[in-house]
Amino acid sequence: MGPEAKIEAEITVRRALELPALRRGLPEVLAGEDRLDRPVRWVHAGEVPHIASLLKGGELLLTTGLGLGARPSEQRAFIRKLADREIAALVVELGSRFESVPAAMVDAAREFALPLIQLHREVPYVTVTEAIHTEIINSHYTLLRRADEILRRCTDVLLRGGGAPEVLRLLAVFTGNPLCLEAPDGSPLYAAGPEGDESAGGPADADPLLAWEGLRDSGVRVDVPGGGPGPDAVRARLVLLPVNAPVAPLHRIAAERAADLLAVVMLQSRQEEALAARGRGDFLADLAEGRISAAEAPAQARLLGFRPGTDPVLPVVMRLPAGLPSPGSWALLAQTLREELAGLGAPVLLGVRPVEGRVPMLVAPRAGQSRDALADRIAEALRAGVVRAGLDRPSAHRPVVVVGTAGDWAAAGPGLRHAAEAAAAAQGLPEQPWYDARRLDIELLLWRMREHGEQDVLTDFVERAIGPLLAHDRAARQPLLPTLEAYLASAGRKAETARDLNVNRQTLYDRLARIAQLLATDLDDPQTVLGLRLALRARRHTERP
Repeated sequence: MGPEAKIEAEITVRRALELPALRRGLPEVLAGEDRLDRPVRWVHAGEVPHIASLLKGGELLLTTGLGLGARPSEQRAFIRKLADREIAALVVELGSRFESVPAAMVDAAREFALPLIQLHREVPYVTVTEAIHTEIINSHYTLLRRADEILRRCTDVLLRGGGAPEVLRLLAVFTGNPLCLEAPDGSPLYAAGPEGDESAGGPADADPLLAWEGLRDSGVRVDVPGGGPGPDAVRARLVLLPVNAPVAPLHRIAAERAADLLAVVMLQSRQEEALAARGRGDFLADLAEGRISAAEAPAQARLLGFRPGTDPVLPVVMRLPAGLPSPGSWALLAQTLREELAGLGAPVLLGVRPVEGRVPMLVAPRAGQSRDALADRIAEALRAGVVRAGLDRPSAHRPVVVVGTAGDWAAAGPGLRHAAEAAAAAQGLPEQPWYDARRLDIELLLWRMREHGEQDVLTDFVERAIGPLLAHDRAARQPLLPTLEAYLASAGRKAETARDLNVNRQTLYDRLARIAQLLATDLDDPQTVLGLRLALRARRHTERP
């Protein structure tokens, strides 16, 4: 829970008793010691028997007891009516009516859990009232100032290029509780949590989506205005979920301020689709990283509209070139991809991960459907969606689509992680409609070596294996590296290599002999060929893109 959530933003009975104005009366708590943290909304002084009917709840009532009846039954009834009104506490000043508070009142206060305090010395009620009211006004001012502070932080996030998800995460940290943004129909658009640190000794935070499912009826709702009449009057609803602590007044005020800001953000076209897509993307990322277990995943997927039943799920990841799409294009991309994938006739859960520049998804193949045929259709739909979103630019590399292996929920997370890493490793390979994650394991191994600080090892390996050839090509008019690449790609079949290069066989033989001489190796040796294949692949990973 963030430090903001631990700060009291209202005056309580306990705090009121600590003020000099009441402390001079030598207060003694007779009942309700465990209820002294009740908030005090107002202070009222009165001496009439029916005063309970004049109260609204939350008051600190000051009295000398002149309006109380003499019989114990009347005194008990007086206490019961005050408790029914849910006042904060009853303070009785001794001397004018009582030398000590009657036992019937004390017993009733304990029975009805009403804080009962007696003052042993006389105090001016006007001084007490002024002191507590000043404290209440100051606390309200503090609430507003702190709400303005979180609003300023949210605005700064938006000015720096953030969006609604960043605003929601700020609110979750500020309140110390998870929260969810609902569509007008009640479906979840985006859920965020305070991200507590379990390793620091604190409890693990509840998953915000599961918290929303379990506590949405008891959560505090704040409307995000839509600006239109009737059904358009509400664009969405913020639901503050009391998981780690009750929702404090400060948190509601902050949510109301942020709701107006979210309304402006969400006026942009397809903003709701972008939020929903990022929510699905966060779920798929958490599943891939093991933050969501295989047992929890089906229930959360159902909340997001994905219901594959007992069928296996197929992990797919599309990685977009650097710089695509722009921050404002993710909503359009998510919308077009979902529309194109609707034609598959199979359940699809598609999300976006703008930070990593990728689109993860799970697909539930129909019974008997060929994996390769389904992968072809998925890749075709993804390409069509990218084109419709205006992101298929001739000057840019094409998106990389990697398809994993269908399996159960236990395999879905590792499958997504494998596909995401394989998509990163496949950047720069010859373009294909889609890549099989299983056939990219060598590329993935080399990519992981680079990502884990082994780039120097790869560079040394490439230099030993083909360095002289690379040095030759930098100075020669006729490079030889394409000849070696074609020769290895054809598995050493010289006739096929000559045909691919459009040269006669003698020219090819001369080039291969020159390559063998430069590298001081035998191109017919299987171990040499394997080393050269790896060196050509590793060369792509010796320089970061």
